[in-house]
Amino acid sequence: MKGSRTMRKYFGTDGIRRIANTELTPELVYKVAKAGAYVLSKHTDHTPTILIGRDTRISGTLIESAMVAGFLSYGANVKLLGVIPTPAVAYLTRKLNADASVVISASHNTYEFNGIKYFSNKGTKIPDDLEEEIEEVMDSGKLDELTAIGDKIGVSEYCLDLMDEYVYFFRKNFDEVIEENITNDFVVGLDTANGATSVVAEKVFKSLGIPYKIINNQPDGININQDCGSTHLEGLKKFVMENKLSLGIAYDGDGDRCLAIDEKGNEIDGDKLLAIISNNLREKGKLNKDTIVATVMSNLGLNKYARDNGLELLQTKVGDRYVLEEMLKEGFNLGGEQSGHVILLDYNPTGDGILTSLMLIKAMLESKKKASELGNMVKLYPQILVNAKVSSDKKYDYDKNVSIQEAIEKLEREFAGNGRVLIRPSGTEPLVRVMIEGEDQDYIEQKAHEIANLIEEKLK
Repeated sequence: MKGSRTMRKYFGTDGIRRIANTELTPELVYKVAKAGAYVLSKHTDHTPTILIGRDTRISGTLIESAMVAGFLSYGANVKLLGVIPTPAVAYLTRKLNADASVVISASHNTYEFNGIKYFSNKGTKIPDDLEEEIEEVMDSGKLDELTAIGDKIGVSEYCLDLMDEYVYFFRKNFDEVIEENITNDFVVGLDTANGATSVVAEKVFKSLGIPYKIINNQPDGININQDCGSTHLEGLKKFVMENKLSLGIAYDGDGDRCLAIDEKGNEIDGDKLLAIISNNLREKGKLNKDTIVATVMSNLGLNKYARDNGLELLQTKVGDRYVLEEMLKEGFNLGGEQSGHVILLDYNPTGDGILTSLMLIKAMLESKKKASELGNMVKLYPQILVNAKVSSDKKYDYDKNVSIQEAIEKLEREFAGNGRVLIRPSGTEPLVRVMIEGEDQDYIEQKAHEIANLIEEKLK
């Protein structure tokens, strides 16, 4: 697949993401919708139903209108879910037996961007080959043939009350454990990034009876992710400390990720979340094959935590779709990334920020431990990332060069298991990324620059 990924014209590693209305034009969106409806429903013998959810960006309704027009013109029926998190759309796709769904969001990007992510009838992101097929249909002149006539034209309807189904999903799974363990002095701070969780997070916490205080839940179309949410944790840190809260939770713009802040103001990142949740699942005998799936970017501290606790840690290429692929293939039920994208397959086949935060709260309540105590289960090693600028056609050759390999091996011998070197070419730019982890920040910084300089020299 390596070759085909660079050839793709519209889809990147996470759907299509561009500046709204100039690059992601209504005309382009209409084509993506019509081609997508065809590719994702050509195997069905009934009128396809497609769900659409979106985040709070000002361009959301514009993109949605073009998308609806494309679907209806093909002859698909549409249910509009309104502003709702990505994982809610994935969940409802399966629950309602829809043929496909779309999320209109650019996740953690600033408001000028928007994006399109397709989900299959199983509620998972569609694979690369289907995205490629959609592109082929878009550019093939075939679109004109895919036009519904007469009574075959699709209709759309607003189904905003379906959000309640998603809220009920959390009540069903967490009501009992929270009711048994919650205390009045347990108060959670929520930062909804002025994004897709702005309304539903509050509904979930209210319905479960978890005391909370909420910030950044007044979206105006342009303040999504602006100095808030999981990409900007400073405001939440301050909020937790000033209000003496038990925990702070920050979601990203489309609600598929979450990061946390403990009661002392320290960050709990995705690696720590995976450790805390794996520990809680294992105590209940619910961690499949005692395995966590993460990516090669996860911290050495998570490796050590797994090793010390008799757990297996499997590492995939960077990207949540590769984590999910590995989980589905081998039957694992917990995986994720440092960014706070955690997949809990027993509940939902995609990362779900609200679900992740409730699993963390459940772990705190059941263990009767503070967030900082749970966060200390993993000792994170300093990580340094340095980019080496190389010639575009040589970025995959770093492992063929003897002196580069010798420098890496020498450093790894020196670390003797207390550090590591990870070299990977950028998927989009003429860069080779050098990531080094170790116990001494200054030393690994010096070594990362040395290796990056060597790569630049040998691969220019």
